[in-house]
Amino acid sequence: MPSNAFHFGVAILAAGASTRMGSPKQLLVVDGKPLLIRAVEAALASAAWPVVVVLGANAEQIRPALARLPVIVTENAAWSEGMAASIRAGVTTLQQFSRSLDGALIALCDQPAFSAETIARLVETQRTTGRSIVAAQYAGRRGAPALFLRQHFATLTALTGEEGARALLHGDPAAVASVDLPALALDLDTPADVAALTAQRR
Repeated sequence: MPSNAFHFGVAILAAGASTRMGSPKQLLVVDGKPLLIRAVEAALASAAWPVVVVLGANAEQIRPALARLPVIVTENAAWSEGMAASIRAGVTTLQQFSRSLDGALIALCDQPAFSAETIARLVETQRTTGRSIVAAQYAGRRGAPALFLRQHFATLTALTGEEGARALLHGDPAAVASVDLPALALDLDTPADVAALTAQRR
């Protein structure tokens, strides 16, 4: 890899309890594969390294699905606090395994349209705009997946509460670039979301 290559890792957040789904959505099968495995394979097919998966609720049930994949699994004991705790765990683990990272991409496990191409578009937008944060935009707002340059790591590892990195994504407009990715608006939180996806695919 050339020394000037952009070096970034991915943290996939998969610690939630899936209370609205009624069973662990991480293991929900879409197009023949569990949602979490789809997200992991997308990250592994990209230029990212390492790939960290943050587990929390139902970790013992979910962990075996990851056994054969070259990912780093970390458990977020504070998962019930909300998304911030998972972001802290993911970014901290990325830094521990690679001290030379230029950036970290935060992804969710429940967006069926997330792909290696999604990641490539975020990275390319960072390269062309020079912005220190690049976020997907859908449903009229910015959200995950989002790429954060190293200068934001300290902020990410100090986040608290339910909101995750929302304040960063909607902070200084001069620091944030958006990539229009409307397909990512669909995330699977409830059985009704799954039914909508199934109907879409027919």
